[in-house]
Amino acid sequence: MTRKIALITGGSRGLGKNAALKLAKNNSDIILTYRTQQQEAQAVVQEIEALGARAVALPLDVADSSSFAAFVAEVKNQLRTHWQRESFDYLLNNAGIGIHASFEETSEEQFDQLVNIHFKGPFFLTQKLLPLLVNGGRILNVSSGLARFSLPGYSAYAAMKGAMEVLTRYQAKELGARGIAVNIIAPGAIETDFGGGSVRDNAQLNAFVASQTALGRVGLPDDIGDAIALILSDESGWINAQRIEVSGGMFL
Repeated sequence: MTRKIALITGGSRGLGKNAALKLAKNNSDIILTYRTQQQEAQAVVQEIEALGARAVALPLDVADSSSFAAFVAEVKNQLRTHWQRESFDYLLNNAGIGIHASFEETSEEQFDQLVNIHFKGPFFLTQKLLPLLVNGGRILNVSSGLARFSLPGYSAYAAMKGAMEVLTRYQAKELGARGIAVNIIAPGAIETDFGGGSVRDNAQLNAFVASQTALGRVGLPDDIGDAIALILSDESGWINAQRIEVSGGMFL
């Protein structure tokens, strides 16, 4: 079986790293991006290679759309060098940050940062990468349970995720002619370092989330990585234009 190639933004830590490792176990080679943590990214590359897959790590700031043309050129170069290919199969728009601020106190600077990283970046990066994505490929965007339910302090962040959910349907509609399926995954609260690691490290918050989740616990990175590997597989090829929440049943 020919191995697929998955491009994962923000693949040096957290959910992106977990997804990279799960996809590597699931017959995919990996191109992952990092913003500043080159050593972390190279360590992930070594973990992937230990699984028998090939991987490269490339720097990328998804908030800086002016850098995308050069990044795409480097992806093309890496595909030729390492895989003797002109294209890749899966795109996972995972890179992101968390900003906790009330609606009343959210600054324009915070808002712009969230727009650039969570909406403008994925919009134009995906656009620039389309010539390298195979016909019949798959795009998976990342939303949040916060786009469905509301918790104080996440209005701007959740609004960007809501925009990504709408964009996902339009991408699926417009890219369907190329056989490209586009979906969006919406994790619930997960024990990672995201947003300062509060869900993982704050015992009171962790217990509250578990009490509000049908399956009775907080999500783990493996829960999301497994779901991503499932969606980015040939067996899920007829799933398209869907928001798939992976939260264990939060706030039902």
